[in-house]
Amino acid sequence: MAQSGGSISASWLIGVLMAVATFGLQASSAVAATVRPHPPGVVTGGVSSLASSSVVLRGAVNPQGQATNYVFQYGTSAAYGSQTPLTPVGSGSATVKVTQAVVGLRPNTTYHYRILATSAGGATPGTGRTFTTPKVPLSLQIAGVPNPVLFGNPFSVQGALSGTGSTARPVALQFNPFPYLAGFKTLGNPEVTSSTGAFSFPIVGLSSNTQFRVITTSAPFITSPVLVENVAVRVTFHAHRVHRSRRGRFYRMYGTVAPAEVGARVGFQLLRPGSRSVNEGGAFVRSGTSTVSRFSTVVRVRHRGVYQALVQVADGSHVSAYSAPLRIR
Repeated sequence: MAQSGGSISASWLIGVLMAVATFGLQASSAVAATVRPHPPGVVTGGVSSLASSSVVLRGAVNPQGQATNYVFQYGTSAAYGSQTPLTPVGSGSATVKVTQAVVGLRPNTTYHYRILATSAGGATPGTGRTFTTPKVPLSLQIAGVPNPVLFGNPFSVQGALSGTGSTARPVALQFNPFPYLAGFKTLGNPEVTSSTGAFSFPIVGLSSNTQFRVITTSAPFITSPVLVENVAVRVTFHAHRVHRSRRGRFYRMYGTVAPAEVGARVGFQLLRPGSRSVNEGGAFVRSGTSTVSRFSTVVRVRHRGVYQALVQVADGSHVSAYSAPLRIR
């Protein structure tokens, strides 16, 4: 009886031990199944390289040992509405500093932003922060259309005011005629910039080369670069055959120059398409009236073709110009 009872006791004990071991393994598995990985840690940082239309957003992410991605969310309200591309940051356990550049922003605008990181442990948003893009400084650019302008013809000074607050602003045109010693004075009435900041000042009857500039008439006061509008002399050109001999054909070439440019050199040029023109003689401008000077001379014409008279001006008040083309047969 003692041996039989001892044998039963040993078997019973082994069974109990196996049951306890099995229960322990099941309990450990159940506990392990309920433990989830930690979500990533994040910090929304400041900004750098802030400009009127772009910024660099900064932050930090700790993946907590899980493969982690992050984005920056941003927009003009706390609802955000836009975000940077999804970017991996690894699966380490150390905090990693991250940055993303954002472009296409509006100037002089407050934006909300935050960082958001995701992994198998979940999604973690950072604290929301804000930044404000700066204004675009005002600037003025102008041009003469056309430039040079033929003496007596109309032209315009056109341009644009760009930057924050460039629309519906009054601007004024100022001028300073050759020899540019009188200083700038306002010409006419101010114009108001359009919805795109554009403006145009029409001008009739400019008599000599003139400096122009445009200014804003209220703060902030901005001045454009100086534009020199050149005035080209107006040249008429005629040719009349005087006689013909064995030496060739002789033509009187004559015309006018306005305004008067007494002493200016006139060259008669044969135009040759595809190559340089040929000078076929010349003359000097002589006095005529108070506003128009004249030139006239007899030239032996060696070649038929299209001619122009070039009046070369060097006194600074006007610029050189060609006449209309004239065919000599």
